[in-house]
Amino acid sequence: MGIFTQSIEVDCTPAGVPIRMRWQGREYKLAAEPVRWFERRNWWKEELRAERGRGPGLVDYEVWQLQVKLAGLGPMRTFEVSRQVETGRWRIIRMPQAYLESA
Repeated sequence: MGIFTQSIEVDCTPAGVPIRMRWQGREYKLAAEPVRWFERRNWWKEELRAERGRGPGLVDYEVWQLQVKLAGLGPMRTFEVSRQVETGRWRIIRMPQAYLESA
């Protein structure tokens, strides 16, 4: 599985569900319903202390699996992306087929 930390642009519905992404100058449209989950961070290794009232983004981070097609055409690609709570910025964290393509 390819591991990345590249920034991307993601357009979302008013409810915050991704509908489109842009990466490396190309636009990808969702080809399947996105899937969301949360992963635990090792925050104690990255932060000096946990401030009172600060929860979202400190302990867990939001991950989405996006299955997309370039401009809605071509083969489907899978990206796992994360949204930073404080800034709203998105980044690619994994590309499962990158591993398969390199094998």
